[in-house]
Amino acid sequence: MVLGLLTAIAACPAIIGTTEAVRSGQNKNAKEKHRGQKTNLIASCVKTSSQSAQINGGMVVLKNHKLYIQIAQDLDVPLEDDLEFEEPAGHPFTGYYLPHPQHNWGWQGEGLVSTIGPGPPQLNWIYVDKDTNEVKYGNKIEVGDHVVGPWNCTKIDRRVTFEGWEGFLAVKEKPDTWALYFDREDDGLKGKVSKRRVLEVELTRKEMKKGKEDAGVKGA
Repeated sequence: MVLGLLTAIAACPAIIGTTEAVRSGQNKNAKEKHRGQKTNLIASCVKTSSQSAQINGGMVVLKNHKLYIQIAQDLDVPLEDDLEFEEPAGHPFTGYYLPHPQHNWGWQGEGLVSTIGPGPPQLNWIYVDKDTNEVKYGNKIEVGDHVVGPWNCTKIDRRVTFEGWEGFLAVKEKPDTWALYFDREDDGLKGKVSKRRVLEVELTRKEMKKGKEDAGVKGA
């Protein structure tokens, strides 16, 4: 009896350790599941300015092989109020993280893909142009030797990161056109853009609205 009790007591730490390991693995799997779910991307300006209301809260869209931020319709609306944004001139980013076949970044992250139109699903890689620092999209051939990752996200707010940090900038190319860049050299795109307004932005993944077809429940 005593021997059996001692054996049980000795085994308790191992049992508890195994249970905690299983529980930890389950929690990790649940937390990482979001990485493979399609989301939109929302841009938020880091600092308030006369121009920030134009794009703050705007959706990231794909057009002509580049990523842009849709603009607000009414620029007289205060920043803290709800802004109404124009319908995206391009295709809304609709993507997720995906291992890249030519790279293994391990814990640093993965590749990032998005659909490129409303038609039959077609995915393109999201990448940063090695020469201009523009954030673009393209197939394997178009990506070439540009920088395709690693992409990741912050643990709590799930803001998007690239190469381990957040260096996204919105560059005003035309009166109503803001393109997305990544400041790889952390110098404000010195020598890459001139006489253009540049705003620091954060990108947050936004879960897409689930329709009835996503419920997985069949009618009677």
